[in-house]
Amino acid sequence: MACLRPLVLLPLLLAACATPATTDPAELPAGEWSLDEAHTSVVWQVRHMGLSWYTARFDEAQASLDFDPENPEAAQLTAIVKAASVSTGDPDFDEQLRGGAWLDATNHPEIVFRSNSVEVTGENTGRVHGDLTVKGQTRDAVMEIQFYGGTHNPLEGTEAIGFQGEIETEFGPFGVGAFPATNFIGETVRVRIEAEFLKSGDEE
Repeated sequence: MACLRPLVLLPLLLAACATPATTDPAELPAGEWSLDEAHTSVVWQVRHMGLSWYTARFDEAQASLDFDPENPEAAQLTAIVKAASVSTGDPDFDEQLRGGAWLDATNHPEIVFRSNSVEVTGENTGRVHGDLTVKGQTRDAVMEIQFYGGTHNPLEGTEAIGFQGEIETEFGPFGVGAFPATNFIGETVRVRIEAEFLKSGDEE
C-alpha cells in the first residue's frame, strides 16, 4: 500500500501546481495554439423521423488557432475532421456513411472549416465566419463560439484554453446523403465541437 501512495498523491500535487483558470480572453498569451486531440470531441446530430436528434461523432480531428487577445477579430482558425473516423456505434452504418453516397471518405478524406472573419458577440462568445468543405464542396458556414477559459496545464507544461464551437448547416448542398431529406431524416445537421488547445512554441 505504501508504494501506491505516490501515485495517489500525484493528481493532488499537479492540482496544487495548476494556476487558477481565467475566463477573460484578454489575459491569454498571443500566438499559435494547436488542438489537444486527447481532450476534444466532435459530435453531430440529424433529425430522425421528427422524433429525436440522432447523435453520433467523429473520432479524429485536428485544428490550429492563431489568436491575439488585443485583436480577437483577426483570429484565424482551421479545423480538420477525418471523414473516415465517423462513428455511430453501428459498424455497418459507419461503413455506409464512409461510402460514396454519403461522405465518400476515400476520395474526400477531410472535412475542413477555415475561418474568414471573427465577430466578438459577448464577453466570452464569438461568431466565426468561414468556408466549410465537405465531399469536395465548399459553402459558407458560421461557427458560434463559447470561450470556457484558460489555465496552465502542468502535464503538458504549457498554457491551455477551452472552447465550444457549434455549426448548423444543411448537408444536401454538399452532396451528402443517399436520398433527399424527408420526414425520415431531416436536412439540417448540427455539429458541436468541445475542444482544448495548447499553446505552441512558448518563448520564455
